[in-house]
Amino acid sequence: MKKLLLWPSFILFFLKELFLANFRVARDVLRKSPRIQPAIVAVPLDLKSKFGLMVLANSITLTPGTLALDISDDDKTMYIHTLYLDGGKEAFIKLTKETFEKRIMELFDS
Repeated sequence: MKKLLLWPSFILFFLKELFLANFRVARDVLRKSPRIQPAIVAVPLDLKSKFGLMVLANSITLTPGTLALDISDDDKTMYIHTLYLDGGKEAFIKLTKETFEKRIMELFDS
């Protein structure tokens, strides 16, 4: 029952992230000199659920400016392409784990 109650929170979180990412990408498209720093980052994963991994990959891919490229064979690492590596790789990893992965783990991992 508790997990069922987490879904509205996750949906609102995702919609907020979707809006902010769309705004950021649109702003850069309209600038003379976009402020992008593209990179591919290997993000270590703590998710155990295959379905949770799929939701994480799709959530990242649906968010403009990021794309889930691959998951390692042992399901321990996700390779993500980002247009915005503002604070460096460690900051990107921390942000991804503390936002998307944490919320998805609450939904799918016990």
